[in-house]
Amino acid sequence: MAETTPPWLTITRGNAPLIVSLPHTGTEIPAEIESRLVSPWLARKDADWWIDKLYDFAVDLDATIIHTAISRTVIDVNRDPSGASLYPGQATTELCPTTSFDGEPLYKAGAAPSEADVAARRAAYFEPYHAALAAELQRLRAAHPKVVLYDCHSIRSTIPRLFDGELPQFNIGTNSGKSCAPALEKLVAEACAASGQTSVLNGRFKGGWITRHHSRPEAGIHAVQMELGCRGYMHEPAAVDEANWPSPYDPAYAAPMRAFLTPLLTSVLAFARS
Repeated sequence: MAETTPPWLTITRGNAPLIVSLPHTGTEIPAEIESRLVSPWLARKDADWWIDKLYDFAVDLDATIIHTAISRTVIDVNRDPSGASLYPGQATTELCPTTSFDGEPLYKAGAAPSEADVAARRAAYFEPYHAALAAELQRLRAAHPKVVLYDCHSIRSTIPRLFDGELPQFNIGTNSGKSCAPALEKLVAEACAASGQTSVLNGRFKGGWITRHHSRPEAGIHAVQMELGCRGYMHEPAAVDEANWPSPYDPAYAAPMRAFLTPLLTSVLAFARS
């Protein structure tokens, strides 16, 4: 049964020791913020498109699914709330992004979020999302010796500002091994390596705030971030524009990726139950 509180936050509770986090699939932007933006399309370009549809099988695993409908342009719930960069020395976007991944300005001149705006968005959206994660982790940890937080992401395969060349299909982040037990890291990495697709462990994307902040492997809470190249589950044009992006969700095209992810999450769940 789905519970929605507040309206933009959906918590679908399961009883298995697995939480699926969907922090970047949202596209909602409050009208007062959208009026300050250069382009509504540009503001939504970097969403993790269709990831909620791709992983909707998780409900059949009795997983708990936590999803925000709010666009990452409003506030990115996977960034350090202090504003400190999670990837020092590398290009990234802020807690309340002012540019797209490609470096394009998101706000009209003089309309970028102020410190007061950022604080208000933290209180309205960031803190409730993380409170929900913490509460569900606590609920499940009380019933199970181990719980896994699986944080779902995707990104366009080629973004020169962020990384060189084509990104691997599977980008596994465990905060350089700190966010989960070695056995879980090995399980996920070996499954991806055996998929026939490219994969990397703790490469360009090592895990964001969700993975780093909520994981406590020594206390039975293990976290993994999975960043997928969009090409693996959706039609991805070589160059995106307002006419071709996002491409519609195509269940037939996404089927091979779902056929890989379903046993992967089943194995992750088996680790949690072991």
